[in-house]
Amino acid sequence: MESCCSTCTKLSSASPSHPCIADSRGFGRKFTRNSLDHHLLSSSLPKPFLQVNNARNTFLYRRSSSRFPSTASRGIISAEAWDFGRFLKTLYFFNGPPSPAKFVEFLVEKLSGPSPKEPVKAMETSGIVLVAGATGGVGRRVVDILRNKGLPVRVLVRNEEKARKMLGPDVDLIVGDITKENTLTPEYFKGVRKVINAVSVIVGPKEGDTPDRAKYSQIKGDSPEMVEYLGMRNLINAVKGSVGLQNGKLLFGFEENSLKELPWGALDDVVMGGVSESTFQIDRTGGENGAPTGLFKGVVSTANNGGFTSIRTRNFAEPEDLSAYDGLELRLKGDGRRYKFVVRTSSDWDTVGYTASFDTVGGQWQSIRLPFSSLRPIFRARTVLDAPPFDPSNILMFSKFEYDGKLNPTFVEGAFQLPVSSIQSYIKDPVTPRFVHVSSAGVTRPERPGLDLSKQPPAVRLNKELGFILTFKLKGEDLIRESGIPYTIVRPCALTEEPAGADLIFDQGDNITGKISREEVARICVAALESPFALDKTFEVKSTIPFSESFTVDPENPPQEKDYNIYFKGLKDGITGKESLEQSPVPV
Repeated sequence: MESCCSTCTKLSSASPSHPCIADSRGFGRKFTRNSLDHHLLSSSLPKPFLQVNNARNTFLYRRSSSRFPSTASRGIISAEAWDFGRFLKTLYFFNGPPSPAKFVEFLVEKLSGPSPKEPVKAMETSGIVLVAGATGGVGRRVVDILRNKGLPVRVLVRNEEKARKMLGPDVDLIVGDITKENTLTPEYFKGVRKVINAVSVIVGPKEGDTPDRAKYSQIKGDSPEMVEYLGMRNLINAVKGSVGLQNGKLLFGFEENSLKELPWGALDDVVMGGVSESTFQIDRTGGENGAPTGLFKGVVSTANNGGFTSIRTRNFAEPEDLSAYDGLELRLKGDGRRYKFVVRTSSDWDTVGYTASFDTVGGQWQSIRLPFSSLRPIFRARTVLDAPPFDPSNILMFSKFEYDGKLNPTFVEGAFQLPVSSIQSYIKDPVTPRFVHVSSAGVTRPERPGLDLSKQPPAVRLNKELGFILTFKLKGEDLIRESGIPYTIVRPCALTEEPAGADLIFDQGDNITGKISREEVARICVAALESPFALDKTFEVKSTIPFSESFTVDPENPPQEKDYNIYFKGLKDGITGKESLEQSPVPV
């Protein structure tokens, strides 16, 4: 017997799943817009699907009350109260219209051995690094460094022939153009966990120019707006789902005064002859500081060999892919009991659930983090030793049983309630950048008050003539900073073909000028991917070698490779150089 508060949400793109929240006491009811009173949030959720004594539960979507209506208010339910009609409605809600053949098959399965009908598909954990602009001067060097480190690399290029000739015939590539959204199909980016973007508008001529870049005056190909701004927006949208958001992905809860809802339904011990009942409602003022919250409540009874309640969702039409994250975080108000959270990765009605138990503190709001790595494969309260690796999805449960016949020491019959304000995925600490972008020094300088343009690089002086190249680079940077993706923005000064190894200067505020090797920039980008000190930082970088001097390296005695963390540790959050433009924004 088990009493559960369960939520199951599909996390894998391979198969549908069903989020649910359950508890061992309470009436099962489906969310309904019609049952909302004026005190509660409106919602487009389905109509109630479970009834007690052929009457709709009246407490759904109403303010929480100390009294639980109908039979639940009497505490333990008698053995004679089993509701066969509610049993059929439960099957109908989760499995569609009743089918005699499916019903017989279901009963046979319930009476058969403890093995699930189908194995769960293993989760893909490739951790691919995507390099956009991989045939450019910085991009191809990034690819080489990643390969030498043994990391899986995928490249995004416009010209497949050129890419295979430059990077090798076996390179894993996507043929696409960031300026053309329809070429960036999300399927292409499955398995990508990190991105280094070295795409840039082409300004010519690159070769044969004068020392002061006098010929640096024409755009070749797409405009800065298309590449640096619209292209950035397209790229972010294409990879956001696979690289993840720093604050996680909200699966259920309230965000900016709106409800992120799920198709909840009760799944109680009525399916095995029991009489426990539960429901999930929205309490507009029952959350922290009077905010709205979800409320899982009900009554659990061990009558008829029952003892569990739960709510869960139907299978998602389109499964959630949470493979970019490390676990799920629940924000709830504890009641001192131990609960179970169960995640399913199969669309089957009765199959393996990947499960974790957690204890709550009575009367306190708390955040519960459940790492995916901690979930145990459980089928009918028994550990499945030969189950495949977890492929993320979820359910939350309060149960009389733990696992393999052990009892939950906190289990008691009677009424319960568990406010749950949110369920979301999370990235574990320390968080490192997932999107490293190569921008340019000077992006905030055009029309900066008091700036002597004669002492600035050509791109700053010719920003307008070059299609507002730096202005759109800055707008592209802003898209990254606003995206929620963990990022690093590298702003190199003038790029050269010199070798890496010169001493470096890292700065913030967009004030320095100078030069830096493309090889050095590529190394900085790769190092930033693994450094929590580079997280959400924007910085400029140059070498200490002046333009008037060339930098060479003795192949027999190359300089020692740098520890870039030394530089990253000195960087500060929130410094972009835009501070000086607050009083004088640059129009476009």
